Parts: sequence; structure tokens; C-alpha cells
Amino acid sequence: MRDQVEKALAKIRPMLERDGGSVDLVDVEGSVVKVRLTGACHGCPMSQMTLKAGIERIIRQEVPSVTEVVAV
Repeated sequence: MRDQVEKALAKIRPMLERDGGSVDLVDVEGSVVKVRLTGACHGCPMSQMTLKAGIERIIRQEVPSVTEVVAV
């Protein structure tokens, strides 16, 4: 599953990088994916919306066994 999540993140990164940010995979624990927002995304007031409405939505589409994506 980790490889599938990495492939999904590779699709997401260019969008984040356009705004000066990025996302790193920290861990996959069962069906929960842990990520770290970096660059401009780290500390951004919109980061929770980016995480849930963008990153989590795309990962769950690509890897249906994922139930949640959390920032650490």
C-alpha cells in the first residue's frame, strides 16, 4: 500500500509545489496515512483544507483502502 500512496502523492506534489509547498509521506499505519506538509504548506492557515479536500480526497480515490490522511 505504501507504494500506491507514494504514487498518489507524486500526482499531488506538482500542485503544491506551484504554491511553494510540498508533502512528504511519514508512515502508513493500517489504513491511516501520515504525511508532513512542508514549505509554504507548513503553517498555512489553509493547510487543513488542503489536507482534507485535496490530499486525502486524491489518496482515497487512488488507494480505496485508505480511510484517513493525517498531518504530523
